[in-house]
Amino acid sequence: MIQPFSAHGRYFEEFSLGDTAVTAGRTVSEADIVNFAGLSGDFSQIHTDAEYARQGGFGQRVAHGMLEVSIASGLLAQLGLLTGTALALRELTWKFSLPVFIGDTIQARITISGLKAVPRLKGGLVTFQIEVANQQGGLVGSGTWVVLVASKIGG
Repeated sequence: MIQPFSAHGRYFEEFSLGDTAVTAGRTVSEADIVNFAGLSGDFSQIHTDAEYARQGGFGQRVAHGMLEVSIASGLLAQLGLLTGTALALRELTWKFSLPVFIGDTIQARITISGLKAVPRLKGGLVTFQIEVANQQGGLVGSGTWVVLVASKIGG
């Protein structure tokens, strides 16, 4: 089991295949959606117009998919696993499975599913399998993030 926050994140050599962790939860608010629309420039009516969304397939406004991914990123950061050791996000794949609504609480479960040393970059690639669920346990999104993490050796 991955231990929560420490003053310094893990180095590449300190990750093990199969390690898992579950983040804290985070409730999505109307302010989150409005602020994300302003930041991203995506003012699509499904996100920002309550009357329009009420008539749609979900019956209410839906959080932006990339807001879900961004919140998951923040929840992962709160674990402290990569504090000071992450060098770069190298790859991201994602599948959106269920909508996230205002008032939903989401949390992420991460599993280390890949490790590849890259000595020329003074680190290694850590593949995180990430699943984001809502308060009912429904899988709202999942995917993989590949992060270049600093090496303890020769770094």
